Amino acid sequence: MTKEPNAAGDARGKTPPRSTFWLFQSGLYKRNLGRVTRQVTFGTLLFGIAFGCWRLSQEIGGWSFLGTHARAVEIGIPLALFAAGTWFAYRLVNLPRFADFLIAVEAEMAKVSWPTRGELVRSSIVVIVVILGLAVVLFGYDAFWKMLLRVLRVGGG
Repeated sequence: MTKEPNAAGDARGKTPPRSTFWLFQSGLYKRNLGRVTRQVTFGTLLFGIAFGCWRLSQEIGGWSFLGTHARAVEIGIPLALFAAGTWFAYRLVNLPRFADFLIAVEAEMAKVSWPTRGELVRSSIVVIVVILGLAVVLFGYDAFWKMLLRVLRVGGG
C-alpha cells in the first residue's frame, strides 16, 4: 500500500516544490529561525539599495534635457527603485535556500568561541607590532637596493 501525497508534502515527508514566483509571495519562511542574521542581511541590502538610489537621484539631477519634470523624475525614479529594491531584499531573505543558509550561519556563529577583551587587545598589539616590524624590514630592503642601484648607476633615477 502506497501513501498518497497531501497538500503539506509528498509521501516521504518532503515539502512540495515552491512556486517559481517567490518574488510575489508575502509569507515569512521559518519566521523565528535565524532572525538576527536575516535582519542584519536585510538592513545591509537596504543600505546598499538606498545608497544606490541616492546616487541615482544625484545623477538624474544633472540631466538638463528633462526640463520642467526634472524634480519629479529626480525623486520619483529613485523612490520607485527603492521600493522595488526593498521588496526584493525582503523576499530574498525569505527565499528558502537563502534563508536556510542564513539560519545555518547564525547557528554556527553561536558555536564560535569569542576571545575575551584582554585576549583581543593582546592579539591586536601583536598584529600591529608584527606589521610595523615588517614595514621597517621592507623599508630597509628598499633603501638598500635603491642605494646599490645608484652606486652602480643602473636605472633612470
